[in-house]
Amino acid sequence: MCRLSRTAAHSAKRLLLLVNPASRSGQAVSDALRAGIARLHEHGWQVQLEESQSPEHAVQLIGDSDADLVALGGGDGTISACAGALLKRSRPFAILPMGTANDLARSLGIESLDQAFSAILHGRTSPIDLGRLNNHYFFNVANLGLGVRVTEALTPEVKRRWGVLSYLKAVAEALTRRHQFKARIDVDGDVYRVRSMQLAVGNGRFYGGGNVVDEEATISDSTLHLYSLKPQSLLELVTLAPFLRLGRHRVSSRVFTASGSAINIETVPEGLEVHADGEPVAHTPVTIEVLGGVLEAVVAQEFSE
Repeated sequence: MCRLSRTAAHSAKRLLLLVNPASRSGQAVSDALRAGIARLHEHGWQVQLEESQSPEHAVQLIGDSDADLVALGGGDGTISACAGALLKRSRPFAILPMGTANDLARSLGIESLDQAFSAILHGRTSPIDLGRLNNHYFFNVANLGLGVRVTEALTPEVKRRWGVLSYLKAVAEALTRRHQFKARIDVDGDVYRVRSMQLAVGNGRFYGGGNVVDEEATISDSTLHLYSLKPQSLLELVTLAPFLRLGRHRVSSRVFTASGSAINIETVPEGLEVHADGEPVAHTPVTIEVLGGVLEAVVAQEFSE
C-alpha cells in the first residue's frame, strides 16, 4: 500500500545523502544534484552529503547514521550492495538515479533527479520486496548465462563511450559468445528441467537498462518471476528481442517462464557464475527467495503497485 509517510512527510528533516562519485555522469547531473539539495534546504531539511568510497564505506555510513531518511545516489550495483544495511536500519530510503541503467529507480516510478527530489519532498512511500540469493540481497534481477556475459562486456569504458546505448553494445558482443547449459529448477516444490542459454529471476520490474522482467511483475508483488531462453540462433533472438524487452515472454515457445516465492537452481555443468544486479555473487547451485514488503521506499506520485 502506498502512503504518505508520517516520518518522511512531517518530522523527517535529516537526510543522509550518499553519492557514489564514480556514478556521476557529467555537469548536468552535478547541477541537478545541487539544485535538488537546495530545494531540500528551502523546505527545512538538513542534508548530510557524503561520497562513498566503496560499498563497504556506504554500508558503514548507513549503519552509523541516525538520519530520518537515507538517499542513495548511484547505479543499481551500488544500491544493491547497501540492501542489507537498509534492511537492518528499518527506516524509509530514497533513490537518486545517477547510474547507467537506474532500473530500481524506474521500478519505483522515478526517472530523473528532479523527480527523485520531488518524491522526497512529497514523502510518499511504499513497502517493496527484496530478493535474497543464498545470503546476498538484490533488488532487480539475478541471472546466469547470456546475462552474465552482457555484464562482463559492459566495461566502464563502454559505459562512458556509449551511455544508455552501452547495454545494446554489450548484448551484441555477448551474443557472439553464447553457450548453453542444462538446469533443474524447483519453484515452490514444482520441478522443471530445461536446456537454456539465459536464465533470469526477477524481484523488481526492470533490469538491464529498462528491460521488463515480466509484463505482470512489480517490485511489491511478493513474487519472483523466472524466464529461461531455450538455445536458439542469433536470428531467432533478434526476432524475439522486442517481446523480451516488454516482458512478454509467454508469446513464444522458445521461452520457459515460472513464478513463485522460492526458487532453487541446479545446472549442468555445475558452478556457473550467477550475477545479481550486475555483480557476481555466487555459483550454481543457488537458492533464491523473495522477502515481501520488508523495505519502505520513497516512490514517485505516479507509482502503482
